[in-house]
Amino acid sequence: MIFLPTIHKEILIEATPEHVWDVISDVGAVHHRLVPGYTEDTIMNGYERTLVLPNGGITREFIVSIDDKERRMAYAVKETRLPLLHHHASFQVFPHGENASKLVWITDFLPEHLAPEIQARIHRGAEVMKETIEAGVKGD
Repeated sequence: MIFLPTIHKEILIEATPEHVWDVISDVGAVHHRLVPGYTEDTIMNGYERTLVLPNGGITREFIVSIDDKERRMAYAVKETRLPLLHHHASFQVFPHGENASKLVWITDFLPEHLAPEIQARIHRGAEVMKETIEAGVKGD
């Protein structure tokens, strides 16, 4: 039996769950609202999302699910520079305390040897997400 490597990242964000979910579910505004600088543009074509990266690269993804009731969004990478055989990830937003949120990011992928690279990208992406979302609250 083969088990996919999984990276589970929890991000505590000083913003209401409603605000965090509004950002996460706005799948066409990744370059403005979630990870600016990490992405330069987001192009939507139905359920396919293309992220234009600063280095001239692109990442194509399928938006698999957007569940407002559960505050969960799932996506799968279809094309990227990394030699992925499989990639599926989800974000889910939970209340944390009175006016904060816990954003849970779970990523399953193959091949296994890409774990250090994917872990580094998730770690840095989580930092950018937290900073961007919190700055967006202060800017409201």
